[in-house]
Amino acid sequence: MIDKKQMAGMIDHTLLKAVGTGEDVRHLCREALEYGFASVCINPCYVPLAAKILAGSDVVVCAVIGFPLGATSSAAKAFEAGEAVRAGASEVDMVINVGALKAGRHEEVRRDILAVVEAAMSERQDALVKVIIETCYLTDEEKAAACMLARDAGAHFVKTSTGFGTGGATVEDVALMRKTVGPDMGVKASGGIKNALQALAMIEAGASRIGASAGKEIIAQLPG
Repeated sequence: MIDKKQMAGMIDHTLLKAVGTGEDVRHLCREALEYGFASVCINPCYVPLAAKILAGSDVVVCAVIGFPLGATSSAAKAFEAGEAVRAGASEVDMVINVGALKAGRHEEVRRDILAVVEAAMSERQDALVKVIIETCYLTDEEKAAACMLARDAGAHFVKTSTGFGTGGATVEDVALMRKTVGPDMGVKASGGIKNALQALAMIEAGASRIGASAGKEIIAQLPG
């Protein structure tokens, strides 16, 4: 059984709602420091604030890019990613161009991901890029294709969901993603994970990171 400390180190403590305020972000950061979460996952406008609060700690700042639709241009996503890293983010979670993937324009999707990878890593060599494929809109074949494109473009993680689509993470999708990318690439399960049983099931299926706004509740249900 994973204990509280181990689970906390796998959670991206998340606040992405449109009405989130600076005070909400401050509270999120204080909780992340208290519990030892891996990161705070926030909208880009709050990166400077979070980076200031978390400076010198083990909690990193993660910014979402092209969020939540993924339908902005590659140039806009690259600029947003570079700006977020310059402002203090060390991880970025980008949304793929879902429509391009659905249309079979795979090279366009790969280039879109690559633009973000290059922009983030040009600002910080150890920056991590997580690629949100939004599984609720995809067939299994499209999920596998999206994972391979993310891997080929040099991303570090594939991620199930934004939490703003028609569905969130499922054990089946996490298992498919892990099988597709192999053991060395990260898999992040996010969207609808509200308790420890769900989080543990995602980890058992192959997730190496959990995105959740319910991190405190998840931790409270674990031993240790």
